[in-house]
Amino acid sequence: MFTGIVQAIGKVREPEVLGDGVRLTIEAPDFGMDTVRVGDSIAVNGTCLTVVKIDGDVFQVEVSAETLSKTTGLDTWGEVNLEKALRVGDRLDGHMVLGHVDGVGQVEVMEPIAESWHLVVRAPMKLSCYLAYKGSVTVNGVSLTINDVQDTPAGTRISINLIPHTVEVTTLKHLKPQDWVNLEVDAIARYVERMVSLKDNDGLF
Repeated sequence: MFTGIVQAIGKVREPEVLGDGVRLTIEAPDFGMDTVRVGDSIAVNGTCLTVVKIDGDVFQVEVSAETLSKTTGLDTWGEVNLEKALRVGDRLDGHMVLGHVDGVGQVEVMEPIAESWHLVVRAPMKLSCYLAYKGSVTVNGVSLTINDVQDTPAGTRISINLIPHTVEVTTLKHLKPQDWVNLEVDAIARYVERMVSLKDNDGLF
């Protein structure tokens, strides 16, 4: 489990083809690799991956074909948001994040407004029921609050205000219109929707 509070930005070297998937080598000099062990879970751009090798400030993870088919940005080089898994007793400063990407959204707007930034992402229709005003959403591993929701035939448009600190310490600074991003909805919303659907359809509750 994670919080969506990015701890460092890593840099992916050229991915290595591994069967139908890829092996990523990630340079993370600011990530505190002294506390990372082989087998640990790391959120890479919001996707929970397992560390398979460590060499100083560099670690490797393997991404399966299934994961590649459900995410974006994990098969290329560049900067990625990194977060270590929570330990018992850690502070939960963002929200409960599982590292299981629910869908891929597309950036429609990324523009400065005064000292902040206005981000608008179009999410797929299947996620619409989980996205709510003042609710939480994870974008490329970053815990964010939704300021506005608009349902359209092409999907749900969510508007988010990014404070300067968030832009500075994450890869969201690089986003531009038409870019694709990994989205994870609030885990609590997922369970609520499940319970409500069972009650309405099957009368189990």
